[in-house]
Amino acid sequence: MPSEKILKEKQVEVTALAEKIKSSKLVLLTDYRGITVEDVTKLRNDLRKTNTEYSVIKNNITKRALEANNVTELNNVLEGPTAVILSNEDYLAPSKAVYEYSKDHENYQIKGGIIDGKVMTKEEIITLAKLPSREVLIAKLAGVLLANISKLAVAIDQVKQQKENV
Repeated sequence: MPSEKILKEKQVEVTALAEKIKSSKLVLLTDYRGITVEDVTKLRNDLRKTNTEYSVIKNNITKRALEANNVTELNNVLEGPTAVILSNEDYLAPSKAVYEYSKDHENYQIKGGIIDGKVMTKEEIITLAKLPSREVLIAKLAGVLLANISKLAVAIDQVKQQKENV
């Protein structure tokens, strides 16, 4: 049986992780088996650029922290080595970074996660990660709006020219 001191330390870890999970927009659980330290360092650096935290935490502590946030749907993916990725700001950029990394490293797998408080499966996270970035979507929207405005301007000009000819 563990000592009271160890139990208190673990409870502090669980509470701290539970608070981070509660305040995060993105919580990703990944399997990092077979990944070299050099590869993980590159992924961590890519994630740091998006203000995202990458940690390896014991499954039991992660499970208890998730349960403290009333999330039990992810208990089945907490087997084997699990890395926890947390982001308070954005969920799309870190999801894309992890997805791109997993494409290049077949052993690295997304297990599941939470996005804006909603539990997501591996497939849902991958689908989201395949979407274009926010900037690309805004540019496409601006292009569509500009095209419609241009068509409207041409139509108004045509009406003006017709009235001038009459």
